[in-house]
Amino acid sequence: MNSATVLALVAGYLLGSIPFGLLLTRIAGKGDIRDIGSGNIGATNVLRTGSKRLAAATLVLDAVKGAAAVLIARQLWPDAVNFAAVGALVGHLYPVWLRFHGGKGVATLLGILAPLFWQAALVYVIVWLGLLAIFRISSLAGMSAAASAPVTALILGRMDLVPMLLGFAVLVIWKHRENIRRLSRGEEPRVGRKG
Repeated sequence: MNSATVLALVAGYLLGSIPFGLLLTRIAGKGDIRDIGSGNIGATNVLRTGSKRLAAATLVLDAVKGAAAVLIARQLWPDAVNFAAVGALVGHLYPVWLRFHGGKGVATLLGILAPLFWQAALVYVIVWLGLLAIFRISSLAGMSAAASAPVTALILGRMDLVPMLLGFAVLVIWKHRENIRRLSRGEEPRVGRKG
């Protein structure tokens, strides 16, 4: 591992670990997002504060930090772009500032994909929004979108990206393990409905 790789990984991690959901809700006077709903710092839980604008801003900024990590690395450390991508997702999932309790990675992974592999990003958005519209279950839509990334890479012959994207999908699904348990019991809440 050379210096460029280390720098890309660290820069990606630092960008990814910015907890926008927590910061935005505090600035808006909504309190600590970790004390609301699922306790997650992502956009779906921010929506539970009753503010669609804050939730949308969280989603966008979580995606932007993933994209920024890839774009910055592409300029400064072009041979270590994938390491910046790994750093960004891991930073979001396990931020040191929050004792390694971060978000679930769905928006950040989309941001990473946008400049890295736009075709996968497009499929990701279609799967995410399509399933969300049909089932109104954020976790199901997000996990399915994450799983679509390595499949798209495989279908389009981007074998260089398959291992990393498969690892990303596994991480995102792992972070949704409580949601999976609720889904299996039929207790997972639906977006736009109480309870």
